[in-house]
Amino acid sequence: MTRRWLMKSEPFAYSWNDLVKEREGVWDGVRNHRAKNNLQAMESGDQVFFYHSNVGLEIVGIAEVSEAGLLDPTDPDGKWAAVKIRPVSKLANPVTLQQIKAEPRLAEMELVKLMRLSVSEVRQEEWEIVMEMAENCAD
Repeated sequence: MTRRWLMKSEPFAYSWNDLVKEREGVWDGVRNHRAKNNLQAMESGDQVFFYHSNVGLEIVGIAEVSEAGLLDPTDPDGKWAAVKIRPVSKLANPVTLQQIKAEPRLAEMELVKLMRLSVSEVRQEEWEIVMEMAENCAD
């Protein structure tokens, strides 16, 4: 069963365009236990919303987990998890945090409830709502 996720990155540190240019990136450097558990739960083929945090505050693209179950190469103690992801598609229109918060059907989304969490799970119905918003919102 394919699960869905949201990963946050500050665009000045690692942006959607960086991932597209690289064609595959390692998602590492996560130092939060809940986010680590989410990384460990990921499987190859899972879909991921790529979210620009700090600057932009918007979901900008869809990526896919290309390799799961990795140890974080930036962790010398081997306690933290990582995955590889590759870009699938840029959203037709980015979906902002403001738009997500304004949508009552997304009130329970981890992005809204657990704002500081860098890797969160996205329920299927939430995924579909965000995708609908990406198609319907204007620039």
